[in-house]
Amino acid sequence: MNSIQLLRNMFSGVSLFGALPLFSLLVILFSFNEKKPCVQAKYFWESKVYNVKSGVTSVKFSPDGTKIVLASNNELVQIWDVESGEKMKLRGHSKLAKQVQFSPDGKMVLSCSGDKTIRIWDVKTGRGLLTLTGHLGPVTQAQFSSNGRKIVSAGIDNTIRIWDVHTGNETKRIKAYRIHDVQFSPDLQTIVSSSSDGTITIWNVQSGLRIIQLVGHSDIVLKAKFSPDGFYLVSCSFDNTIRIWDLTLGKELKKLEGHSDVINDVQYSTDEQFLVSCSDDSTIRVWDVRSGRELQKLEGHSDIITGVDFSPDGNMIVSSSFDRTIRLWDN
Repeated sequence: MNSIQLLRNMFSGVSLFGALPLFSLLVILFSFNEKKPCVQAKYFWESKVYNVKSGVTSVKFSPDGTKIVLASNNELVQIWDVESGEKMKLRGHSKLAKQVQFSPDGKMVLSCSGDKTIRIWDVKTGRGLLTLTGHLGPVTQAQFSSNGRKIVSAGIDNTIRIWDVHTGNETKRIKAYRIHDVQFSPDLQTIVSSSSDGTITIWNVQSGLRIIQLVGHSDIVLKAKFSPDGFYLVSCSFDNTIRIWDLTLGKELKKLEGHSDVINDVQYSTDEQFLVSCSDDSTIRVWDVRSGRELQKLEGHSDIITGVDFSPDGNMIVSSSFDRTIRLWDN
């Protein structure tokens, strides 16, 4: 018997509760509610602001959450200690550094640049380990695989490339149109890419063939990210929306609206319960994945926000901006 049936019985004169007081009646009534409890919302506040000498284009946490890596407009890649703000500068790119990421074991950092290269750095020493060359134009994205053995990259030369981290050799090339973002699935079987034509494509890693194309955004798709379990995707676009996709069904599940301008980045929390996004509207938004509801709007940056990331434990957010700051937000 559900709560609706209980109410019908109450008001039809059938007494199931005798002389129970009202409070007890309500407790019993709601105990029959079959809906799952809502995820407890997280609320964040700005805890630290670090100044950078130029606009910041990308920022990511280390796997242990103690460091962040950022790319900036002045060609530098920097590794910062979250608590102390101490930093190490990595020099080597000759043009704008665009995207950065730690390896899954936290021992390396990769960066990609307008200078057509991808570089791998040693986190402890700051020394350059490898320079991957082959793209014929600026590299828009590069990401480690979940086991740290491969890198996938995309460039304005209309190619997606897969690289061996140990040798630095290119192992596969896929022809793709105007790709902005690219990422391995957690199981390494597929790649997702987002494009200027408003589409998202899933590719088979072994064959290089397209598996499915997701259509829904009405403008350039800047980011497309697998959920940690690999069954869903989240994407953001020039159309000011975030969309969540079910990969098993191959369809859009939710459209999240709230930002008033281009959305530059979106990330899942490790537990998959929350999303964080950032926009040209200079705000950060936190969302509940299940309901699609906006939980919080974070304000503080004075210019376009270029990147956001959750810490591995989900209790902190880091953001980067053209206002020459990176900001930490605590739960």
